[in-house]
Amino acid sequence: MKSATFPSLRVAPEFRKAAEQVLREGESLSSFVEASIRDNITRRQLQSEFIARGLTSRDHARETGGYVSADAVCGRLEEMLASAKAGK
Repeated sequence: MKSATFPSLRVAPEFRKAAEQVLREGESLSSFVEASIRDNITRRQLQSEFIARGLTSRDHARETGGYVSADAVCGRLEEMLASAKAGK
């Protein structure tokens, strides 16, 4: 498969300098940009999947009337936190 390119990107000199300053040893600006794009694609895909699961859950709750009160959720979270603190 042939590789493709992204369009060139014009940025302020300060922005480019900031990017160059955070490069790790042996890392090129191109590899940094590619990794950033990959990370953002993954983040957006996960975010879309999270929203889809939430909407599905909402629809299921509306259909079944199976809701959980905020007090019950907060209570359970407090129990989990207390358990985690006790385990340390």
